Amino acid sequence: MNYPIPASPEEIFALRSRPVDEEMIALAITGVVNLARSQGQSLDELTAEVLEDDPLLDRVQRRWLSDLIRQVWQALP
Repeated sequence: MNYPIPASPEEIFALRSRPVDEEMIALAITGVVNLARSQGQSLDELTAEVLEDDPLLDRVQRRWLSDLIRQVWQALP
């Protein structure tokens, strides 16, 4: 990756200024997982947030994203 993993909400939000590509999405997801862990949030709590109704993503997209977050959570040390 060409950019460091974001370590704060501000750094995650700053990714919005970058073009959307696979690297940016991976950085954002990894940053969110790391941030949740650092705040003592569990994987179940984080995936529950992702699965909440939201006008941005439909149910299928939220399920896909929650599965991806679970994979990243398990892959990180």
